[in-house]
Amino acid sequence: MARRWVAGAAAICALVALACEAGDGGDPPGGTSPPAPPTGDLPSSMAALGDSITAGYGSCLVLTTCHRNSWSTGDGFRVESLYRRISDVNEEMSGQGHNFAVPGARAAALADQAASAVDVSAAYVTVLVGANDACRATPQEMTPVAAFRDDVDRALRVLRDGLPQAEILVLSIPDLYRLWELGHDEQRVVRVWDRGVCPSMLADAGSTDPAATQRRSSVRERVVAYNAELADACRAYGDRCRFDDGAVYSTEFTLDQLNPLDYFHPDADGQDVLAELAYAASGLAG
Repeated sequence: MARRWVAGAAAICALVALACEAGDGGDPPGGTSPPAPPTGDLPSSMAALGDSITAGYGSCLVLTTCHRNSWSTGDGFRVESLYRRISDVNEEMSGQGHNFAVPGARAAALADQAASAVDVSAAYVTVLVGANDACRATPQEMTPVAAFRDDVDRALRVLRDGLPQAEILVLSIPDLYRLWELGHDEQRVVRVWDRGVCPSMLADAGSTDPAATQRRSSVRERVVAYNAELADACRAYGDRCRFDDGAVYSTEFTLDQLNPLDYFHPDADGQDVLAELAYAASGLAG
């Protein structure tokens, strides 16, 4: 996971360096800068659906929603969100980033959020949901895979019926087991998780007895199954839906990209990496 984060940071640094060279009045090495995508090819409004991750929860140094740091629709200066990337090129996007993600939301809430996206006539919709379906008190309380798929399909039908021309981007659920691997030996992290953070995966994080190991394995398998359903649902939707092919799940997040209040939700740096992954998957770069 760390290698992917380093690669992402290196790519961002490279872009900054390139921008500085161009700003000095010269072209970047090897020729002229590539043209920006035509404004007409970019959406002029967007909506974000999902849970606390997309709501930017915990990214403003307190455990509350912080939309300005959202990887999707954030308009703050710390995260190069999809909204900022689009509005920098297409001025019509300015002020048209709508965030309907709700902390604690499960896939069952997605259809109502999709209806809100229809209400604002969003031309571009992002979806990241499923962590709360897996993060229950026990593995037995996780949303069944078939029910999860039904919830996602219902939301996509709302979008198809209400916004037939909209483009949809679906991101995979992060690897919660990888999170446990990162923090279970860190006492400061375990103390925070013991307050009830994703108990199906992170409860009794220091234990490696057979029951705890099996519990975590069950949650990881469920997340993998959810991601497979997200991919299949997006594929069934058609050409206007893009899935990230597991990029978020495969990315090796580090502890310093999580907020230190719960060591679960991304901080601004983590949101920025999500934004980079989403942009790579979106097709918006042309």
